[in-house]
Amino acid sequence: MTAPTSPAAPAPAPATKLPSALRDRAVWIFDLDNTLYPASCNLFAQVDLRINEFIAAHFNIGMDEARVRQKQFFRDYGTTLRGLMSEHDVDPVAYMDYVHDIDVTGVQPSAQLADALDRLPGRKIIYTNGSVRHAENVAGRLGIIDRFEAVFDITAAGYVPKPDPRPYATLVERHGVNPADACMVEDIARNLAPAHALGMTTVWVRGEQEYEKAGVGAGVHIDHTVDDLPSWLAGVAGL
Repeated sequence: MTAPTSPAAPAPAPATKLPSALRDRAVWIFDLDNTLYPASCNLFAQVDLRINEFIAAHFNIGMDEARVRQKQFFRDYGTTLRGLMSEHDVDPVAYMDYVHDIDVTGVQPSAQLADALDRLPGRKIIYTNGSVRHAENVAGRLGIIDRFEAVFDITAAGYVPKPDPRPYATLVERHGVNPADACMVEDIARNLAPAHALGMTTVWVRGEQEYEKAGVGAGVHIDHTVDDLPSWLAGVAGL
């Protein structure tokens, strides 16, 4: 009689990089909206309204039709602005000035985020599909604008929005970034794919909107997923 064969032991889970190992990254690249501040601040509701007001005024149409057009531009081009520029030659400066003229007092200063950024020794850059003005307003309200050496905005990107890989390459070249020693943090999962392809470590700040979650299923381009960025960064920084 043959003794029963013991089931094979499960293979060990692959090792993953501990967040503390990220502390000495040479460059940290942060998205702005719903990343450096929580989505609960709901700034985008104001921006979304301003976008639709701009479209309604530009085309002399009602707000309902403006919303339909805005969503179509977003689906087809990645940002409403890109669609307006491509199809209707809209002035991007006038558009950005209008849609980002919002009240940012709903964003509360974050001492924890400021302390974590201070403790992380690497360079820090904001990379946004918005404008420098918007980034300065919001990061100023958070009390962290002076922690960043640069804002790489939609103008610097040639008005080509994430996740098109071209502006990522421009950012890397312009700011002397070694992707293998950089970390990118974003709330829109698909926007991390080009960063991962370049060799960056990627961090997804979990979002609940469908456009934020798109691409999560593939998973290979997301190294870390976090729900509370200030707390997570504090852990990385050793606070």
